[in-house]
Amino acid sequence: MTQQGTKSAKTFYWAAAICFAVAIALYALSYGRVLALSACLGFLSLSLAFKRSGSLGSMSFSMLIFAAVSITLAYPEYFTHIGDFNTKKLITPLIQIIMFGMGTEIGLRDFKMVAERPKAVLIGLLGHYTFMPLMGFFLAKLFGFEPEVAAGVVLIGSMPCGAASNVMSYLAKANLALSITLTTVSTLLATFLTPFWMKVLGGQFVEVNAYDMFMHIIQIVVVPIGAGLLVNRYILRRNSQFRKYMPLVSMFGIVAIIAVITAMGSKSLLTIGPLLILASFLHNVSGLGFGYGVGKLFGLSERDRRTIAIEVGMQNGGLASALAEKLGKAATMGLAPAVFGPFMNITGSVLASYWHRKDPD
Repeated sequence: MTQQGTKSAKTFYWAAAICFAVAIALYALSYGRVLALSACLGFLSLSLAFKRSGSLGSMSFSMLIFAAVSITLAYPEYFTHIGDFNTKKLITPLIQIIMFGMGTEIGLRDFKMVAERPKAVLIGLLGHYTFMPLMGFFLAKLFGFEPEVAAGVVLIGSMPCGAASNVMSYLAKANLALSITLTTVSTLLATFLTPFWMKVLGGQFVEVNAYDMFMHIIQIVVVPIGAGLLVNRYILRRNSQFRKYMPLVSMFGIVAIIAVITAMGSKSLLTIGPLLILASFLHNVSGLGFGYGVGKLFGLSERDRRTIAIEVGMQNGGLASALAEKLGKAATMGLAPAVFGPFMNITGSVLASYWHRKDPD
């Protein structure tokens, strides 16, 4: 990092400290809604500071999400409707755009890894689609969440890998090619495995129509990714400028989705939020540990173990939110994805930053 970048980062760290100090003072004076503005500015300042700090750059996006959550919890009425327009209608189109962007990054090369490294791919997929749904079910039972909230915990546990896992794998000096392959294959397998686990496990909390969920995933995932594949093959080969904008669009799309879900479920989040945060931490950390441990047990390289840990531990919260909205339960079933998403990025970023300083064997 350059000297100018270091100086700029320090400035934003100081700005964040001042904003959080003001927020604490406002809390002591019982100015609840006003302190949210100061907290929001504090998280935005941290986001900019982390962006300018090489080893902490991966946490910048998470701070942006916390900024959105803090302001939407305090002023939900401004985020649930824009005039007469209900903002929950934005959730599905936004995740479709994100899936389309993912499709533009996929090629046949991403599936060669399945044939070249079948053991690593199979271990990652088995961990992701066995351990994580079962752990989600266990935590939902353990904390005694309300049925629809509990089903949301199972839902986030039954999701494919999130695109953020590829960024974390890159920062962790892991196997990026394996990471992209696992994200791609797990996303396509979600078409069948997510409805299956929701029927088997989520169905113990709420009634689940597996066929409807299957059709929703086709609409939200398969069609946009297919369109992205075609665009990648026939258009982007001649115009690569498009690619550099898609990560930015995806980032703001995820922030918008979480902001809407948070606003819709703000009353419930203020009461059960701490328990969901704890459940999120346990779910994520156990997934990271399981992925790394099983990889080591089967004799995989350090780079592959890091990759599988990150891929197993991180789920696609945006897709879970979109499915909850499609099922008409965004304000209840969508709460767990809204909470789990940011905290998965935090723990993943911390682990990636730690591994970034340690070269794999």
